[in-house]
This record gives sequence, C-alpha cells and structure tokens, in this order.
Amino acid sequence: MDPILTTALVFLILIVFLGSGLWVFLSLALAAAVSLSLFMGYSLDRIGAIASRIIMRSASSWELAAVPMFIWMGELMFRTDISDRLFRGLAPLVRRVPGGLLHTNIAGSTMFAAVSGSSAATTATVGKITTTKLLQRGYSESLALGSLAGAGSLGLLIPPSIVLIIYGVLAEVSIAKLFIAGILPGLLIAMLYSIYIAGRCMINPALAPAGEHSAEDARPLEIIKNLSPVVSMVVLVLGAIYTGWATPSEAAGIGVFVAIVFAATTRQLSWTIFVGSLSGALKTSAMVCAILMCAAFLSSAIGYMRIPREISLFIEGLGMSPLALILCLALFYIVLGLFLDGISIIVMSLPITLPIIVQAGFDPLWYGIFLVIMIELGLMTPPVGFNLFVIQSISDRNIGKVALYSVPFFLLMCLALTFIVLFPEIVLWLPNALTASP
Repeated sequence: MDPILTTALVFLILIVFLGSGLWVFLSLALAAAVSLSLFMGYSLDRIGAIASRIIMRSASSWELAAVPMFIWMGELMFRTDISDRLFRGLAPLVRRVPGGLLHTNIAGSTMFAAVSGSSAATTATVGKITTTKLLQRGYSESLALGSLAGAGSLGLLIPPSIVLIIYGVLAEVSIAKLFIAGILPGLLIAMLYSIYIAGRCMINPALAPAGEHSAEDARPLEIIKNLSPVVSMVVLVLGAIYTGWATPSEAAGIGVFVAIVFAATTRQLSWTIFVGSLSGALKTSAMVCAILMCAAFLSSAIGYMRIPREISLFIEGLGMSPLALILCLALFYIVLGLFLDGISIIVMSLPITLPIIVQAGFDPLWYGIFLVIMIELGLMTPPVGFNLFVIQSISDRNIGKVALYSVPFFLLMCLALTFIVLFPEIVLWLPNALTASP
C-alpha cells in the first residue's frame, strides 16, 4: 500500500479511538494493534508479543528514569512556598513589561529546562507552579496555557537534553557542541514568546490584569532571597551533570534533596506535604510514563510498516534544492510528530535523512538542532501532542481548547525555525566560538 495512504489511515484510526473518549494511552496502544492487524496481517499473539517487548523496554529505558524525580521536585516546590517565592522573585523583574506574570511561564520553563532535559518534566513541573496562580489572578487562559505548551517544549532544546544526547550518539556529533548549539536557539524562541505576549497585552491590557507587587518584594535582596531556591537547584543539578559527578537521573535526585532540605529548614516539611507530594508525583509520572510506553508501541508499529523509511526514500528521489529539501523534511517531521514521540522519530528516520542532509551541504550539528525543534513542534500538535495532554491533566481543560491556545506559539516556533534555516550561524556560532583553537 502507498505509504502516504497508510499514514493517513493510521492517523484516522488514532483519531477515532481518541474521539471515542478512551484514555490516551489506551488509544495509542489500540491504534498500534489495529494497524498491525490490518496492514501487516499480524495475529493477536504476535501483536501481543511485540507490545509486551516494546512496552517493557520503554518502561525500563534510562531516559524515563529522571522524569518522576523531576516531577516530584516540582510537587515539592508546588506544595511549599518555593512557587510563591518564584513568583515574588520574578514579578518585580517583569511587572513593568506588558503581560506581567505571564512571562513567568516563559522564564520558569527556560530555567527548569536547564535542570530537567525533559519536555514532559518541564511542562508538568512549571505548569504545577504557574497555571493555577495565573488563572486565579485573572490572566488570559489562552495565553497562560498556550505559553506553557510552547515554553514547556524547551526542555528538549536547552541543555541538558536527552534527545540531543541520543542524536549525538546516532549521528556521531559532539554532544558537548550540541548542548552549546541549543542555547541561542532556545533563548531566541523564549524571546519570541515574550515579545508576542507583550504585544498582545499592549493591544488588550485586560489579558494581563495589574498584579499586586509590594515594595518590599522589589528590593534586590528580597529578589535574590525569593529566587535562591530555584536558582540553587539549577546550579546544583547542572553543575552535577556538567562536571560528570552525576547522571541526569542522579542530578534529579539532588534537586529533590535540595527541595526537601529547603522545606525542612523553613519548617514547611510535614508528613502531609511529603506524602501528598509523593502521591502527586506518582499520579503524574504514571500518566506520563503510560503515554510514553504506548507511544513507543505505536512508533514501533509504524516502523514495522516501514512508513518513515518509505517516505524518506520518496523525499530522496525528488532531487530538490537544499532549501526545498529542508522545507520538505520539515513537513515530513510535522506529520510524524502528529503521532510519534521524539526519540522514535530520531531513531527511525535519522539513518535515512542524515546522509541526504550531509550530501546537500548542511552541517550535522545544525541539523541536530533543526530536528529537535521539529520534535518540539510535534509536542504541540494533536492528536498526540504530549505537552497538550500534560497541560490538559494539569488544568482540566478540553484538549481541543488547549491545542487551539497553543497555535500562536506553534507559529512562533516556526518563525524561529525559519530564522535558523536562513541564518544557520544562530546555531553554529557559539559552539564554533567556544571550541575554536586558540
């Protein structure tokens, strides 16, 4: 069967299951099973064997190990006054900027992305801290949830990034350079988000009501005091990772330890808070991991049907110009991002697309950042936009409404991607400058 038609039919099957009201993870698993049965003729026994193998492998994968710890850290921050301190620390810095506390979504996600290396952990943690407070204060629901969907994806781009590590290993590109290369594009995207929020709120000030900021909180020492818990976690976690003293999962444990110590020293730690934070982390982690495991099953099913390879070979045979090739690959990855997780996209498509890219004259280092941004776009696109489901779980809003709120930030990320394609030095300048021979 034609790979384009097969892709469309798999997409339709998934839409049907999601539209029926089934849980997301169950819809993903059933779509994979039905597709293998219809298009590959596999028996139920064989499908069950594939599912059990893939799900068990995904459940025990090292890249998932850090997620529950980072989510627990977020729960501790949420249940103590660390979140209030974060708001009080950031509020004086953004109070004169149109949009006010909406910018804490962007700043908070950017800061936490430098801790977690995971989009799921970034979105879940920052969302737990900011969403309720923004909505309670009367800020625009569309901007509060949409900016979280966009900024939460920065966990894949701003180092340390698990996806960049996987790309570096597969493409044989320096992981240190990839980490450095992700900094400026990540800051560019965050800046575009903040400019958009400021512009919208200048046009319609009602989107961001004036907040209450005390003069005491605006004093420099108070700002430092309020931001110190989060900054300490960022410094300790990043320091542990970059010095090689700890893996990301171990560094996440350090972050949890710092949060517990802070809660204890400020006399906020109680048995109720400890158990409540652990219970909340367990529920969120179970949701995250269940979706990731079933997404891995769907990704493998699509791999069995050879859809990514066939589409990649089709693109290769078109003989396009470099810019046309990039545009075509962008569309290709947007389609894949509709129903595949980022790691699966890289593993399944990179062996085909990387030689094409290198032959067209693109730098593999640049392509790694391009690919991660394409994966980030997939996190904001239904029906399997993972950030959307995390935000739905946090905010209890309809998934369609959350997807609609994320559209402007999806387009802004596309704009940043356009800048990166037209001006590749945005990606290449910093790693080349820092690693150049004296």
